[in-house]
Amino acid sequence: MASSPRSPPPAPPPEFEITRQSRVFAALSKKVIDLDELRMLAAQGVPDAAGVRSTVWKLLLGYLPNDRSLWEQELAKKRSQYAAFQDEFLSNPYSEIMEQIDRDVKRTHPDMHFFCGDSSFAKSNQESLKNILLIFAKLNAGIRYVQGMNEILAPLFFVFRSDPDDKNAKFAEADSFFCFVELLSGFRDNFCQKLDNSAVGIRGTLAKLSQLVAKYDAELQHHLEITTEVNPQFYAFRWITLLLTQEFNFADTIHIWDTLLSDPDGPQETLLRICCAMLILVRKRLLAGDFTSNLKLLQNYPPTNISHLLYVANKLH
Repeated sequence: MASSPRSPPPAPPPEFEITRQSRVFAALSKKVIDLDELRMLAAQGVPDAAGVRSTVWKLLLGYLPNDRSLWEQELAKKRSQYAAFQDEFLSNPYSEIMEQIDRDVKRTHPDMHFFCGDSSFAKSNQESLKNILLIFAKLNAGIRYVQGMNEILAPLFFVFRSDPDDKNAKFAEADSFFCFVELLSGFRDNFCQKLDNSAVGIRGTLAKLSQLVAKYDAELQHHLEITTEVNPQFYAFRWITLLLTQEFNFADTIHIWDTLLSDPDGPQETLLRICCAMLILVRKRLLAGDFTSNLKLLQNYPPTNISHLLYVANKLH
């Protein structure tokens, strides 16, 4: 191994949290926001304080310009553009693709009242998810809709819809649509079946993960892939295509996404480092395991300390 990044970081003292929060607030209150500084702060986790994450994610995804004076005009333009998409594409929504979207949206986070249940709030949130996915499918004929896109959309919509600013919450559907398009643009090759076997498709991404594990822990990579024949496509296909949304609880996923969205080169490299760190954290169990036990472990990843996981992933830079 190149180094041992497994020793846990000391827990930050409470005053560190307060300082971090005030640094994020200070970064957001500048007339022109320094995106490099914001990325650095967000990579350590965005404070859960009122509406901060909603604004930070919109900046990290390039939806909001870094010049604050342009925000109102830019948001008005994008939101009216989305209203035009709604008029154009939702007047006759019923199609085969709509049935698939409908089925998947109903299965999105069934344990959360925000997404599921009989309340009018949950129903309107489901409606918004369906609208976004249908409009996306109609605008992107090369990809259309692929199962699992609902899982990538859910964190964005949850964060924007939960914004304490009523106007922002009201336009969460429009804002989520454009941020979803932006996020997916960095990953669209994973969803494009024509590219599956190419270096840029999902197989190429899985091969990169394999190389990363070999670089930092050759013994682990050899045991997993050669000795026990557990190849990355058996477990990491879902990790990568669904951006880890299925491996952790929702709150932990949101914190992982703070770090993912902070990568200036797009989330792919950070995602691969986190996947590699996930393997390193359970290395003892994997080295002692056979095909069946290792596959079971990686397909049902155990609860873990997310700060420590992100610390280890960062050490793999």
